[in-house]
Amino acid sequence: MKQLIITFVCVFLFTAQTIAQRVLIVADEIPAMQVLAKALKALEGITARVVFQNDLPASLTGYRAVIVYIHKDIDSGSEKAFIQYAKNGGQLIVLHHSISSAKRKNTEWFPFLGLDLPKKDASEGGYKYVGDINMEVVNLSPTHFITSNKITYDALIAYTREGQNEEKNLPGFELQNTEAFLNHDLQKPRTILMGFKMKDTSGKVWMQDRAAWCMPVEKGWVFYSQPGHKTADFESPIYAQIIANAVIYKP
Repeated sequence: MKQLIITFVCVFLFTAQTIAQRVLIVADEIPAMQVLAKALKALEGITARVVFQNDLPASLTGYRAVIVYIHKDIDSGSEKAFIQYAKNGGQLIVLHHSISSAKRKNTEWFPFLGLDLPKKDASEGGYKYVGDINMEVVNLSPTHFITSNKITYDALIAYTREGQNEEKNLPGFELQNTEAFLNHDLQKPRTILMGFKMKDTSGKVWMQDRAAWCMPVEKGWVFYSQPGHKTADFESPIYAQIIANAVIYKP
């Protein structure tokens, strides 16, 4: 009987530890997330399971991180599950179009993330997506674990931070033929990690300190990164390591 109890406890602890090392990726565009899952395994030995929203587990408790990569609608049930997971101590990683106009209809998502997508012209600060552009991503927080661990940036990018006049050459990397989101209106304090620079179809150059950020939410925290429109974005070893760092980061 004693041996049986010991065996049961060992199995329980092993199972709990295994779950804690796993990442759940909830997506509606699977190939890009399969590339990311493979990178997480190669870079940090983390096992990631990719699911659609309708296959969301009954409980997210115990997952090391939950990654959201949803282009279309976020179901209200999924919305509540993601928010509760983060508030209860989870690491919620939100990628690319998981913050986009389709989510305006969600009642809790943007208030939870502390942001808005203004409905006006981009020249007046309104939200806009711009496709088929090359995006330069710059490191704005060089001492932060997420932007520095195991990363060697391959470019120096001339960049002027929002609200400043001085141009500096900052370390970063470039993603080809991708998509940018302009004028995310960040309404709550957060740690700004990265900025982006891109030229739109009219030739106007945009530089915004909104490519990646993180912030605490009750017992947990949220990380957001804007790049990720194409599968090729996740094939970038630098970008893949940034997301891996967000997974293993301990605030």
